[in-house]
Amino acid sequence: MKVIRFDLENSVLNNFIAEIRDVYIQKDSMRFRRNIERIGEILSYELSKTITYDPVKVITPLGKKIINKSQSNLVLCSVLRAGLPLHRGILNYFDTIENAFISAYRHHINEDQFKIHVEYLATPHLDGKILILADPMLATGSSLAAVYDSLKELGNILQIHIVSVIASQEGIDFIEKHFPKNTTLWVATIDQFLNEKGYIVPGLGDAGDLAFGSKL
Repeated sequence: MKVIRFDLENSVLNNFIAEIRDVYIQKDSMRFRRNIERIGEILSYELSKTITYDPVKVITPLGKKIINKSQSNLVLCSVLRAGLPLHRGILNYFDTIENAFISAYRHHINEDQFKIHVEYLATPHLDGKILILADPMLATGSSLAAVYDSLKELGNILQIHIVSVIASQEGIDFIEKHFPKNTTLWVATIDQFLNEKGYIVPGLGDAGDLAFGSKL
């Protein structure tokens, strides 16, 4: 698995990362969602450089022009609910992409132990497609592994791109063992640690709650 991270070079991306982490700024849920969306746009632009393009003829008011346009065999699958703002950011840059949604949540056995439950999936067929998986927080990696187990039965996936905002090194190591070699992780920033409850430290908290409000 190839890992491409973006916080090692100075760019405006770091401003958005700082704001979603900031305990005061992140309280503005609209601003939090928009920052996640903007991060998704930046990662999508970089990802777009790696896909296949075909030349097409474009008719202008004054003539003709051959322009390379991206192929359309892309499927974007977001992990509900935290993945929705990230999904929108990616969708802003891939206009014709097909869309899929899947639920994956932690079912806590006790205070420190949990299992991942996948209960909802809406997706087109994936045979011969390039799959983009959007999940803002790659913590333990268990959710993404469960998501992939559900999706890989739906066709021969050509390539997999995982788009995340913050990942833990432990989570990266975990999914590297569960995903095929033709997988690329596009991540804005990496934190080294998980706490005893499996949350990224320093992280930013619960991305779903910050974006959409607390849940039961």
